[in-house]
Amino acid sequence: MRKTVLIIMMAFAAVCSYAQTAYDALLFSENNYEGTARTVAMGNAFTALGGDLGSVTINPAGSAVAGYSQITITPSLTFSASTTQGVSPYTDGSLPYFENRMKSSITRFSTPNLGVTLHFDTHRTSGLKSVTVGFLMNKSAGWDEDVYASGTNHSTSFMGAMAYEATVNGYSGSELGDPNAFDHMPWKPVVGYQSGMISTFGGYDDQFVGASEVIYDNGEVAIGGPLSQSYSRNVQGGKYDYVFNIGADISDFIYLGANLGISSFDYIYDELFKESAIDPSDFQIDMANGDRMYFKDMNYRYSYSATGTGYYGKFGVIVTPGYGFRFGAAIQTPTVNNITEEWQMSGETSYTDTGYNGYTPSPYGSGSYRMVSPFRANLGLAYTLGQLGVLSADYEMCDYGQMRYQTNGVDRDYFEEVNRDIRERFGTSHIFRIGAEIKPFSGIAVRAGYRAATSSEKYDSWGEEIPGTLTQNVSFGLGYSSKKSFFADLAVRKTILADEYYMPYADYMYDNDGYVIESAYAPEILNKRSLWKVLLTFGWRF
Repeated sequence: MRKTVLIIMMAFAAVCSYAQTAYDALLFSENNYEGTARTVAMGNAFTALGGDLGSVTINPAGSAVAGYSQITITPSLTFSASTTQGVSPYTDGSLPYFENRMKSSITRFSTPNLGVTLHFDTHRTSGLKSVTVGFLMNKSAGWDEDVYASGTNHSTSFMGAMAYEATVNGYSGSELGDPNAFDHMPWKPVVGYQSGMISTFGGYDDQFVGASEVIYDNGEVAIGGPLSQSYSRNVQGGKYDYVFNIGADISDFIYLGANLGISSFDYIYDELFKESAIDPSDFQIDMANGDRMYFKDMNYRYSYSATGTGYYGKFGVIVTPGYGFRFGAAIQTPTVNNITEEWQMSGETSYTDTGYNGYTPSPYGSGSYRMVSPFRANLGLAYTLGQLGVLSADYEMCDYGQMRYQTNGVDRDYFEEVNRDIRERFGTSHIFRIGAEIKPFSGIAVRAGYRAATSSEKYDSWGEEIPGTLTQNVSFGLGYSSKKSFFADLAVRKTILADEYYMPYADYMYDNDGYVIESAYAPEILNKRSLWKVLLTFGWRF
């Protein structure tokens, strides 16, 4: 568990000249459709149903099913809550770090659906009976999260880990302190050194110590005393599909559809680690010039943002052979995304002698590149119960091992390494969706749905197989349809997420045999996340 989680977190922290990783490609490629309240309430199991504007990005033929024009708008609220606490590294369950049980939450507003379709009747009794054209926006992914964890630690520190990494990687103080160091050195140790989080000691230019560490007369380096530590991250953004759709009704038997789609997303990630001395007198620092001071606190921040625009085509069909059965299928071409991103690190260290306080921000790193998301295909089966309701089931697949970065520049070798990592670690995700709608009264509908998606990550960076996990949605809702043109739908969806384990920094204290010292495990934090969405659709048929 510890190895897998470490790699996940360090993917964000180990940024220098580039920020593109296999996880970025996965993040921007995955879909968790939202759309209208009706489609969400039924688990988005609409490949064989259609008729609703939320279904058009799932199966383009869905627009042709409705024998009328319509317009919809769907506002929504997202409620995200996280509960964090440290994970004990010992069999007795004792907890040496992040012992506080912390809860944090955010509420975000968005509009996951907005669209209009126009229905044109050919007035024919067979053949091409109608054509539908439309333009709509449906949300296909959302990133809303706020996480906070805190506690005390007597044995390890963020700055100690940073000093160890700088030492074992062979960096020197003269290199990290160079005014142009950000041009040729990894940014994290440069920020740490220039802000005073780490420094050289003992007259050596390649031996580093953290500001939270004390050097004893025998040369031993250890944490001076208890530290108060906190970790936080805030994530926001979403991905939307803007599609121009055309659908055709062939003899009320075959419905065809095609989308020209534009995928657009924005993503903001902000991560902060804080460390402060509970008693600064425990952290005495004797300077070479004879000055004496004491460490107080530090902040390390990593910020990243990305915007992207992609384009793709999607084609679908729905067949209604009779006896209440409906079959549907759709295929989406790979999405070619043009992405622009920006990132920055900063460090701030405070001492009892404010003259030694330091603050160093890195430059803003930036990059533009192309990333291709893989094709996806889905199949659907539905059974209508006359005027009483409908049952529906979908299967969708996407092989995330086919994601790839593209460039014609001098960075080709770097991108090829990331693409190799994608091929070796990711595979096919299988998504299953089921939905039901019952109409107990005229104009009233009761709905429920379920979605389960298998993990696309198959192997960790050591080549070890990762146990499979499921991301699940459970949803329900109500619908009202007037005898005239107005209709309204309500949906509530809960996303069931696997527990998240992560390490803010790596193990770095080892014995003579190369094993981690048992009393000095680096922190591991468990995050249990709750995610709810409420959607309300207003629509008019004409």
